[in-house]
This record gives sequence, C-alpha cells and structure tokens, in this order.
Amino acid sequence: MYQRIDGRNWRHIYLVGDLHGCLAQFAGQLRKVRFDPWQDLVISVGDLIDRGPDSPGCLALIGKPWFRAVQGNHEVMALNSLNDTGYDTESGFLWEMNGGRWFRQLNEVQKQQAEKLFQRCKHLPLIIELLVQDKRIIIAHADYPLAHWVWQADVDPGLVVWSRERLQRNIQGKGEPIEGADAFYFGHTPLKTPLRFFNQHYIDTGAVFGNTLTLVAVQ
Repeated sequence: MYQRIDGRNWRHIYLVGDLHGCLAQFAGQLRKVRFDPWQDLVISVGDLIDRGPDSPGCLALIGKPWFRAVQGNHEVMALNSLNDTGYDTESGFLWEMNGGRWFRQLNEVQKQQAEKLFQRCKHLPLIIELLVQDKRIIIAHADYPLAHWVWQADVDPGLVVWSRERLQRNIQGKGEPIEGADAFYFGHTPLKTPLRFFNQHYIDTGAVFGNTLTLVAVQ
C-alpha cells in the first residue's frame, strides 16, 4: 500500500494530475518544463487510463524509469475486471461504463500487452511518501482518510481511491489540516483549476474534458 521516495535521487520532481489517456497533452507539458528523463521524475496521482484518446500509451508509462504512480479508482476498476479467472462481466460493465471500453476494442496482441501492464499495476502503491529537502509530501488518488499522517497506517483502500468527503468538507468551509506531513496531493475530482485547502492540494483539472493538465514542480 505504501511506497517511500527519496527526492535526493532526482534533479527535478513533478506531480501530475489525472491523465485519463491524454498522453499527447502530458508530453506537451513535459516539453514545456524541459523534462530530462535521465535526471527528473514524474509522480502521478493515478487514473492513467480511460475516457481519453490513448489509454494504452498512458498505461505503458508505468514501465518508464522516470515515472511513478499511485493507483487510481480507474486502475482499481480495471484490475477488478481483469482478475485471475478472466474477464469479470459484472466488474467489467462498471469499468466500461466509466471509460474502460477501449480495452475490449484492442486486438489480441494489444490486449496481451495491456494485460501485462495491468499485472504491474497490481504492485503500484496506493500512497507515496515523498521526501524532498526538509519536506514530507504525501500523494494519494482521492484522500488520505485519517486526521494524522502515519507511515504504513492501516487505512481503508476504498476511501483512498474513491472518497470525496474531505474535499466536500473543505469546499463547505469545514475542513482542517492533516497533521504529520507538510503537504498532501490528490486527484480524482475534476476541477477547473487546482484547489488548495490548508496543506491539501487537489490537482485533477479535467484534462480529458478539454481543460489544462496540471503539472506541479515540487523539487
């Protein structure tokens, strides 16, 4: 569930919002910041796939040495559909209704390639702790559902990838900081612009719906 990354191993580190198959837009953002794959790192808040034009291309990013990601709810839906006993029809219907139809449209060779990548998705963490300089930054898809950050705390995986409760409280003016870390970065909920409440940053700006893809430099 947890992964720790030491920022001293890279020159620049960027966090990117939900990609949802928008590979060309992602590549454009990397060109703007003169991203160097030999020295720099990108960490995704999850939802690499579905809805956009190039889900296989974005899924393939998990094999790149300069790319890290947490699982998003769309990766979870895909993994539930492509379980060890084959394609689960009920879970597959939910996935397809939420943008997963692209997988069924692949040819057999492409499906096999995607299935191998989904096997790697199983090992993606739900939560990343990034240590940069003197700061502790936490990355998860939807929420860190506790009031205080604790490394390897027992948390509900469903809340980590699905919950919008904290964001809703923040929008209603009822939020509060999460203790124990300097900053938390989440995706999951498409917004017009990035939002910050206390030490919580929401960076899914709905690139797949025609908005700008958010790329944040944290080092």
